[in-house]
Amino acid sequence: MEKIAGVIFDWGGVLIDDPAPGRLRYCAEALGAGEDELAAAFEALAPLFQTGGISEDGFWEAVCGRAGVSLPISRSLWGDGFAAAYAERADMFSLAGRLRAGGIKTGVLSNTEMPAMEHFQRMNYDMFDVVVFSCAEGARKPERRIYEIAVERLKVRPAQAVFMDDDRQYVEAAKKSGLNAILFEGIEQVKSELTLLGVGWG
Repeated sequence: MEKIAGVIFDWGGVLIDDPAPGRLRYCAEALGAGEDELAAAFEALAPLFQTGGISEDGFWEAVCGRAGVSLPISRSLWGDGFAAAYAERADMFSLAGRLRAGGIKTGVLSNTEMPAMEHFQRMNYDMFDVVVFSCAEGARKPERRIYEIAVERLKVRPAQAVFMDDDRQYVEAAKKSGLNAILFEGIEQVKSELTLLGVGWG
């Protein structure tokens, strides 16, 4: 096994609590729509929204048309809902910082939308060398290309990288792309698995 030189974190569900339930509640309340109906519309349009194939305005036109509700008043309801649901996992951000301080390159790889990416940028995190968002790349997990972009930007070979995600499908896709991968369950489990891979984290 090659020595690990880079660790790549998923964002929602790993570095932060999964924002989807809270964002859905926020948007449903703002629109006066049912959560189930809205969730179905979100899911149908997610591939386009997460790869930059549709703007937020276009997204809401399509969603509200499907749900039979009026367009949102907010300039960025998605961004507002995301911010309302945003909850950092401080221990995971701390782990990323310790890895980087120890000489391991760190990255973020996330399927996300432009308003969420803008939220990330406003946070001015300083513990990541590379950030790869699907909406800016035109590709999303589990597509092989998005993993290739992440390791290319980190300047490591796939076998030198560890990717962690809370979604098994995305973990398996990373493995098929040649990366080491961890199915995220919690901070202590991640530390144990990194140790098994020869990665010092503190």
